Amino acid sequence: MTIAVVDYGMGNLRSVAKAVEHVAAGQRVVITADPAVVAAAERVVVPGQGAMADCMHQLAACGLREAVVAAAAEKPFLGICIGLQMLFEHSEEGDTDGLGLLPGRVRRFPAARTVAVGLKVPHMGWNEVMQSRPHPLWQGIADGSRFYFVHSYFVEPAQPALEAASTGYGLPFTSAVARANIFATQFHPEKSAHAGLQLLANFIRWQP
Repeated sequence: MTIAVVDYGMGNLRSVAKAVEHVAAGQRVVITADPAVVAAAERVVVPGQGAMADCMHQLAACGLREAVVAAAAEKPFLGICIGLQMLFEHSEEGDTDGLGLLPGRVRRFPAARTVAVGLKVPHMGWNEVMQSRPHPLWQGIADGSRFYFVHSYFVEPAQPALEAASTGYGLPFTSAVARANIFATQFHPEKSAHAGLQLLANFIRWQP
């Protein structure tokens, strides 16, 4: 089995790939900017860091937009950080359109709910993730486990059923979503110690 980690120039690729390799013994993990490799892979991981507008521009410039859209439609797909946010219709960050694969928008943490109560933006560090519903990727992970976050924006799904987990930071926000073959997280499982590795291992075994 080949697991493609999509390289469009905006992700923490090495850390993601090494974490996936750690839990995917005997499987082929490739970091790739080749749409054909993404199309041929059995599983696809899309990480991302930086500004949403830059990420969307790079995704198109690398010729990977169509490959990512196709992967999200037909095979086990894991989005991480911007890889979650880009699935939605629109982001306040740079007034940027996303891929529009999931209904909803991406919002900045409001100062009235964060800075006013002494919380800094970006939200950076460990925080509890409360599971909204059972899912195969939560297997072996206790509800309320802590994962690592670095972000100033969060997704606001238009359909509450998309939410797979929530986290509190001045307000409750969606920290993971799931639909059919898609699972995506605002937190970084590759930086989240045992719980993160367990989630990645679950993704490798997942048969949606």
